[in-house]
Amino acid sequence: MDCPTEEALIRKKLGGMSEIQSLEFNLMQRMLTVVHRAGALPAVQAAIRELGMESEAFEAAADQEPSEAEPAEPWWPYAAGGIAALAAEILHWTGMPEWAVALLALLAILSCGIDTYRKGWIALRHGNLNMNALMSIAVTGALLLRQWPEAAMVMVLFAIAELIEAKSLDRARNAIRSLIQLAPDYATVRQPDGSWIDRPAASVAIGEVVRIKPGQSIGLDGTVVSGHSTLNQAAITGESLPVEKGPGDAVFAGTLNEAGSFEYEVTADSGHSTLARIIQAVESAQGARAPTQRFVDQFARIYTPAVFLVAVAVAFAAPLLLGASWQEWIYKALVLLVIACPCALVISTPVTIVSGLAAAARRGILIKGGVYLEQGHKLTLLAIDKTGTITHGKPALTDTVQFERADGIDVVSVATSLAARSDHPVSFAVAEAGRKTGVKLLEVTGFAALPGRGVKGTIAGADYLLGNHRLMHETGVCLPEVEAELERLEQQGKTVIVLTDGKQPLILLAVADTIKDSSRFAIQALRELGIETVMLTGDNARTASAIAQQVGIDKALGDQLPEDKLQAIESYIREGRFVGMVGDGINDAPALARAEIGFAMGAAGSDTAIETADVALMDDDLNKIGRFARLSQMTRTVLVQNITLALGVKAFFLGLTMFGYGTMWMAVFADMGASLLVVGNGLRLVRQ
Repeated sequence: MDCPTEEALIRKKLGGMSEIQSLEFNLMQRMLTVVHRAGALPAVQAAIRELGMESEAFEAAADQEPSEAEPAEPWWPYAAGGIAALAAEILHWTGMPEWAVALLALLAILSCGIDTYRKGWIALRHGNLNMNALMSIAVTGALLLRQWPEAAMVMVLFAIAELIEAKSLDRARNAIRSLIQLAPDYATVRQPDGSWIDRPAASVAIGEVVRIKPGQSIGLDGTVVSGHSTLNQAAITGESLPVEKGPGDAVFAGTLNEAGSFEYEVTADSGHSTLARIIQAVESAQGARAPTQRFVDQFARIYTPAVFLVAVAVAFAAPLLLGASWQEWIYKALVLLVIACPCALVISTPVTIVSGLAAAARRGILIKGGVYLEQGHKLTLLAIDKTGTITHGKPALTDTVQFERADGIDVVSVATSLAARSDHPVSFAVAEAGRKTGVKLLEVTGFAALPGRGVKGTIAGADYLLGNHRLMHETGVCLPEVEAELERLEQQGKTVIVLTDGKQPLILLAVADTIKDSSRFAIQALRELGIETVMLTGDNARTASAIAQQVGIDKALGDQLPEDKLQAIESYIREGRFVGMVGDGINDAPALARAEIGFAMGAAGSDTAIETADVALMDDDLNKIGRFARLSQMTRTVLVQNITLALGVKAFFLGLTMFGYGTMWMAVFADMGASLLVVGNGLRLVRQ
């Protein structure tokens, strides 16, 4: 099952069975997903066998040993057929007896064309005019017209081109399969008695400890428990430089240990590792047709029958109405049948899309469907979250301002205790500073997060709020002296939070987040691509403006709650902009979902990000969005080139045929040559 020729046959055959509920084809991986009633699988497989194909349950295929794989197709029948066809052509031009020419032509057709005739007969029996049926009719017609050398050359060229095209498509498949080979099949696992033993990676359970030596690949996701090393994570995250790893750090299946040895505790089985989820996501993306691919498929359904009807009209109209030569016009009709094969047109889009998906995955960009890869070139505006995206997301405490009204209260301990219960980066910075200075943590009851504002809790019977500028206004404690301090610190690009008991401000804490070096280059690259940038952040407007100015972002919107970010995205879409949104937090989820393309930052190891984002950036490098946009532009260019080439070749030979210059072997050579050209052109993306 290589191309829509087989898909159409299967779809028509299985689509008429009452037991079948739905069909989903993945031509690039030769996989068919069938949703059927219980017990209908044998009937499904029998129906596929009637079409001359063999099917195998996915579980069985997955367990198949490499040695059991189908042997490579022998080359000698093609060589013999080619020599016989060439000899027939030579004998014909040298005036040798017709019987000798016919014998060599039939030998060439028998060597290379039996499979084509078999598939063509099956297609005709099921009322399908696929390329094998058209080619069988064309070659048979040429034989009946005693065009012996031409019939032989047509069949040989077609068979050889089909073989080369199949090999080319295998290369596209291998671009994805190569990801599977990144993870080793075995892992060195610690046993209960402390000894170590090599076991299949698929048998290692969550919680077991694995040892890694220098130069070994990581077989499973996990967390380092002892030892230090540097890992090459390029295959997963696309990072060009090795990453230091120590106790507590996450490691991913498919990465390479460069120096040092360590032990890690397995956190995901082999079927649910980050690498496995990447492969599953890319394979799933192949099955989702991009807009151009859907258009081409619909066009091909109309194109082939239309050209077939034109061929029938050409064969009969001129001889019946004008008294023209039957042989001449039937020959022209046979040439049209060859031109009617839509293979080059149809195969051009999936090869291009799969090559683009594979190229992106190798660079740590996981694209969840061809639609996003193809439409990425339309991006005109990118909305960007600040924390963890523009900045490192690890702010540090820089300023502390205690107010005189905080008599009798250890406000530092209160603020630190509340911050320690929150997972927000700003709260984390306050809690981390408290741990370093030995601040005593107090018991907190009734703790609750206030999205986009801060947190609240009860300590020693008193209620406290720890939050941002907006919360202070809502609480009514933003007094003039507080406002002055807030303004001073926020103008420095710092994020400020205030502790209050609801009646008066107690202590002001300022933290600063450092900007990633990559952010400035990434924003500049986006500007060069003509993409406007806007920053959406829950931080106050002054901080947002200061950060945006430092990195070159066009516009900054501060004090953004999750619903505010969503409304901002919707307003840009209403303006007719094609909007992307990039973020790394749960509070970005509504905006990520609403944007035409949602980008999740730092998705490595995150189930949610990989499953929900349209595009998952496996590390925190914002530069990958520029790479995605450029890859999308190139994909679109290649798609247009391929469609133009495929249709242009057919239009050219259609014209030649109608003016009496086209021949069957020329049409086959050009059509299959176009198929190989579009496949080769599409495969260029793998190297991007």
